[in-house]
Amino acid sequence: MILRYRVSLPGLKGFARVYEVKGSASLYSFHKQMRADMDFPQDQVVLFKAFNNEGEVAARYSVFTDFGFGTIDNVTAAECHKRGEDKFIYFYDTTNVKSVIVTFEGEAELRKGVVYPLLVETKGPNPIEFENGYVAFEDLPDDKKKDPDDEDFDDFDDDEPAQEEDDDTEELYGDDDDE
Repeated sequence: MILRYRVSLPGLKGFARVYEVKGSASLYSFHKQMRADMDFPQDQVVLFKAFNNEGEVAARYSVFTDFGFGTIDNVTAAECHKRGEDKFIYFYDTTNVKSVIVTFEGEAELRKGVVYPLLVETKGPNPIEFENGYVAFEDLPDDKKKDPDDEDFDDFDDDEPAQEEDDDTEELYGDDDDE
């Protein structure tokens, strides 16, 4: 069984990742793939906070601590799906409370010759770029969006005054007749 998950950031349309994961894969192997693909820090304790179909917290899975449901290296994606845990908040940096949303989208066909978990779709830069001030076009307010095909579109900033040439500028380089 291959399960398809969408990774998103709350409130941002300009970021998404879609993964296909074997049902037998542990949450730990899924974590390692997401960490590698999205440049998450390697020295952080991680946590999968699982939600049931009613949106209530159903379980918490971590690396070292067993909260009564198993650790991420002993729990598979299929086990979570079977229990109805199809949405997670994946804390990739628990110290700084940084997370992404992982949502089950459906089952997928097995692809021959690929290694799972498999990143099958990307949109936007990695989450760290959003922390650094990146704003995706689709996340801009409507009044800030400009269509380059629109005749009113202007690549130049009209707010900046034009630079005037300075006639009194002394030439620093030139013919040196003082030899």
